[in-house]
Amino acid sequence: MSHLVIVADIRATPGQGDALETALRALVPPTLGEEGCVHYDLHRDNDDPDHFLFHEAWESRALWERHNASDHIAHHKSANAALVESTVIHEMTRIDG
Repeated sequence: MSHLVIVADIRATPGQGDALETALRALVPPTLGEEGCVHYDLHRDNDDPDHFLFHEAWESRALWERHNASDHIAHHKSANAALVESTVIHEMTRIDG
């Protein structure tokens, strides 16, 4: 069975990278405890401190959608909207071989 892989490309409002990192880090522990979360890895660009990426894997699209509807994600979106300039979500499937 292939997992749903999510690559979330997040750009901070210019100059807000450190504040956004703090906010994004807070999402990791509760998300790792969610049903269906295989991994949830946060990365920060070495050359651009306002650029972040989550690399996620979920057992199913339904469980990823449940994650997106969770209280901690809703709180993050409302509390930190001013820190985020843009977010692009890529839904992917791993190619074995």
